[in-house]
Amino acid sequence: MAEAEGLDSEAAGHLLWAAQLSADDGRLGPGVRVFRHGSATAVVSPGLSGRDRIAVDGAADDALVLVRDEVLAEVGPGHRPFGDAELIGALVRGIPGLVAAGGPGFLWMETAEPPRPAVPEGVRWLDAAGERETAALFEDSFPGSYARPGRPGVRRWAGAYDRSPDGTGALLAVAGDAWSGAGCGFMAGVVTRPEARGRGLGVAVSRFVVDALVREYGRAALMVDADNPAAIAAYRRAGMRGREFAAAARARGSAGPS
Repeated sequence: MAEAEGLDSEAAGHLLWAAQLSADDGRLGPGVRVFRHGSATAVVSPGLSGRDRIAVDGAADDALVLVRDEVLAEVGPGHRPFGDAELIGALVRGIPGLVAAGGPGFLWMETAEPPRPAVPEGVRWLDAAGERETAALFEDSFPGSYARPGRPGVRRWAGAYDRSPDGTGALLAVAGDAWSGAGCGFMAGVVTRPEARGRGLGVAVSRFVVDALVREYGRAALMVDADNPAAIAAYRRAGMRGREFAAAARARGSAGPS
């Protein structure tokens, strides 16, 4: 159970997200394990949002002992620690064979408050036909997204349409409820059709999903590349606040801690 593992509603959002807690009984998600040492907690979550992840939080000295001596000795080499950028930097400096993950840095953004102003009209949860349109939208506009219709852990999609006078119209923007768990709902797969950008549709669908996640899970969160200022600005307009995160990985050929 969550409390028995040291995770409660006050735990860091990324720890709760990685735990993938069941809303029915508070049990950890399939294959999830929780490790603790002093102030530090690490949550090992296989296959979460396309990767085997280790969410880490706590004082650097405690986290270093925990990850180096316990967690990495138990999990496969593909698991990637992630958390506050300064903490991950300390782990990289202190653990042989652990290196900063490639690619841009990213922000973890979250909120426990419904967005203000109110959720705009014209955005709704999509039915099966809408999800088929969503799949086509991703093929055209965001083929590299981890969150796509039909993938494990992707629960539902919200969308905004361009309604024409005859009552039909193209799906212009979507946002997904994906890999959510008790205590932390998660938004992913936010995309707007290129020709419709600049109209606030990404903010609209994000605000709709954030509102739903906060009301259902108590918190909404997402991850976004730090070099995507337009997306960050949109999520802030949807009520999210972020901090700099980083990830680490084992270097190729590294046997890891002995």
